Amino acid sequence: MLTAFARAFKTPDLRKKLLFTLGIIVVYRVGTHIPIPGVDYRNVQTCIDAAQANQGLFGLVNMFSGGALLQITVFALGIMPYITASIILQLLTVVIPRLEALKKEGQAGTAKITQYTRYLTVALAILQGTGLVATARSGALFQGCPVAGQIVPDQSIFVTITMVITMTAGTAMVMWLGELITDRGIGNGMSILMFISIAATFPSALWAIKEQGSLAGGWIEFGTVIAVGLVMVGLVVFVEQAQRRIPVQYAKRMIGRRSYGGTSTYIPLKVNQAGVIPVIFASSLLYIPALIAQFSSGTSGWKTWIEAHLVRGDHPIYVTLYFLLIVFFAFFYVAISFNPEEVADNMKKYGGFIPGIRAGRPTAEYLSYVLNRITWPGSLYLGLIALVPTMALVGFGASQNFPFGGTSILIIVGVGLETVKQIESQLQQRNYEGFLR
Repeated sequence: MLTAFARAFKTPDLRKKLLFTLGIIVVYRVGTHIPIPGVDYRNVQTCIDAAQANQGLFGLVNMFSGGALLQITVFALGIMPYITASIILQLLTVVIPRLEALKKEGQAGTAKITQYTRYLTVALAILQGTGLVATARSGALFQGCPVAGQIVPDQSIFVTITMVITMTAGTAMVMWLGELITDRGIGNGMSILMFISIAATFPSALWAIKEQGSLAGGWIEFGTVIAVGLVMVGLVVFVEQAQRRIPVQYAKRMIGRRSYGGTSTYIPLKVNQAGVIPVIFASSLLYIPALIAQFSSGTSGWKTWIEAHLVRGDHPIYVTLYFLLIVFFAFFYVAISFNPEEVADNMKKYGGFIPGIRAGRPTAEYLSYVLNRITWPGSLYLGLIALVPTMALVGFGASQNFPFGGTSILIIVGVGLETVKQIESQLQQRNYEGFLR
């Protein structure tokens, strides 16, 4: 990886792209520290220092925003509205025929879906910004902080609307910065911004583990956490690179005097075909009952049960539900993102077949069978990656939002591998040796 970056900086064109990407990252990180108008920055910092690493229900969104959510800055919502909009559009593509037709139109249809994603991102940013402002005004953003109710001193309608518009504009700018990296940088702009947001929370979280430790001044806990993190990263890299290659043979066809086809290729089916999306779905779904309980008044039995069983990340009921939801969403997302019948029809149209399997419906059944077989270990792997760090680090006093949790590791490793692959592919295009030397 380091060799690829060193070679990239020696190539003028790639060096410009890398420096441009670094410049956009600097702008993004500066925006995460600029507070929005109407917020008392001193009271916010007081509550953050009192809360330390315990971010409660807003931990996942705060992680994706690089710690900007709890500081209520311009980029407080971060990349999360765009991620949510992309997932919603991807799910609706299977349900709405119009979106499915656009997806099949190629580049023009993809551009139209991207435009819809932008509109939905702005709508979600307005909704989430309104919710964040209302939460900050009520003092529920930092429970237990004595000055939580004074974070927004002026609670007039004008100030509230200004805060929501500022955060919505910040989300739109984050989306624009990601697209700039995709067009003029090294690519994968949204993924890189997500990578930077998560990596930015690592130093403070790791130092908090050291400060909370009691063995040798906390250095033993710190070293153990680093070792566990390296092992988890190695496991994720191994599984993320694993795939089942299904061989495909294309028959020869004579068109005039020329022969076409006769080549051999394969269909790569990854063990973790769903990526990190099942973990995000499961986390978001488990936040809903806790969020409802937080904003409800009174001491009813259901609220007490939710606060006792579905808020703590190390409770057996929470762990069991989290694991089962991850497995369910892994199968659900794979089922809607990979259509064996469509793949089989495309293979049959171009004269392709799997050796030993008849074209058409038998090919679709075989692909479905193989996909279900490899999704089981992939879903179990996602569940273990999401839960093992939480359970192993409870003894060190780490919160459930520890940086080496399942979501952060999967995203960082996945984005890192994809970025290195893109840099290497661009290097090959500019330094192709050819057949003759």
